[in-house]
Amino acid sequence: MTDLDTFRRETRAWLDANCPPEMREPVRTEKDAVWGGRDQSMLTPAQKQWMDKMGARGWTVPDWPTEYGGGGLSPAETKILREEMAAIRARNPLNSFGISMLGPALLKYGTEEQKLDHLPKIARGEIRWCQGYSEPNAGSDLAGLAASAEDAGDHYIVNGQKVWTSYADKADWIFCLVRTSKESKQGGISFVLFDMQTPGVSTKPILLISGYSPFCETFMDNVKVPKANRIHDENKGWDVAKYLLGHEREMISGMGLAGGGRNPLIEGAIATIGLDHDGRLADPLLRAQIAMFEVRAKAFGAMSERFIDELKAGRAHPAQPSMMKYVGTELNKSRYELMMAAGGSDALEWESDRSNGGGTPRAWLRTKANSIEGGTSEVQLNIIAKRILELPA
Repeated sequence: MTDLDTFRRETRAWLDANCPPEMREPVRTEKDAVWGGRDQSMLTPAQKQWMDKMGARGWTVPDWPTEYGGGGLSPAETKILREEMAAIRARNPLNSFGISMLGPALLKYGTEEQKLDHLPKIARGEIRWCQGYSEPNAGSDLAGLAASAEDAGDHYIVNGQKVWTSYADKADWIFCLVRTSKESKQGGISFVLFDMQTPGVSTKPILLISGYSPFCETFMDNVKVPKANRIHDENKGWDVAKYLLGHEREMISGMGLAGGGRNPLIEGAIATIGLDHDGRLADPLLRAQIAMFEVRAKAFGAMSERFIDELKAGRAHPAQPSMMKYVGTELNKSRYELMMAAGGSDALEWESDRSNGGGTPRAWLRTKANSIEGGTSEVQLNIIAKRILELPA
């Protein structure tokens, strides 16, 4: 038996013994997901148990170095862990912008002190992070941001506004782009971190068409940020921002992959439309559309696996996250379009207990933002055309 075979056998046994049965059920609502943080609220003891057990083993971030709270696993071992979790339909123990976005940027650009200070807390789910990038007049043209950071000796005084700050009202800390120089558009940006409880920081939820408000406006009024909280050199924050955006787009692309467990798309279609005498979905057109979607989702899953392997091996194209983000976005939108079609008039229920508070239509409406967040689909297609297809300007 090879070392990897042994690792797989031991991992399978550990997961079977430690993953609570409740954590092997599909995530049905946003509250089923664990985000961590100082004031984290768990629906069930099993959620905390699962996060704590995986965190103690370093498996919330299995491929991070052990000194930063990770599992220290090789790419092959990390892949085995993901496969074994999928085999028992285990939920992700911790969802975190700290894991998916800030962590990789800190590993690449942070000082040793910054890594030791922040990464273990991220891995254990102790701090919840939000992202301060977009501004009212700097969306797709992110480098046009205006939030300023005035040099005040050993600290900056930050003033400005951010918008579309996901879960800013629930976050403990923020990673934020600020302008430290006006001499160069992209060369005058710095990347800083600060506590959301710092005096001068305030948030305001933005009401969305779905009726939920994951997005916020964030205001900074004379916020004092120590220079020790700046990541990378002053005026070099654009390098960090671009690197982080690649990981954000990789995270968003994951929406294209259906979660483990029962397929709500097929379940809903069967419940609403029923089966024919051959045991197939009775509506042949919808049946064909769902089949085509499932083929595309499988292909995307294979492409995602290859991309992750190439990324871990340092062979991924820098623009691949844009491709993954675009395709994953379109798949997720298609999934919910089909769920609405499969649900018939029942899918329009908005507040009933039977519809879980209108979970399907609200999620369907929420997917419309997938084409905007993390860089619009138009921007991603331009990147793909220029950097992957090498088409002329």
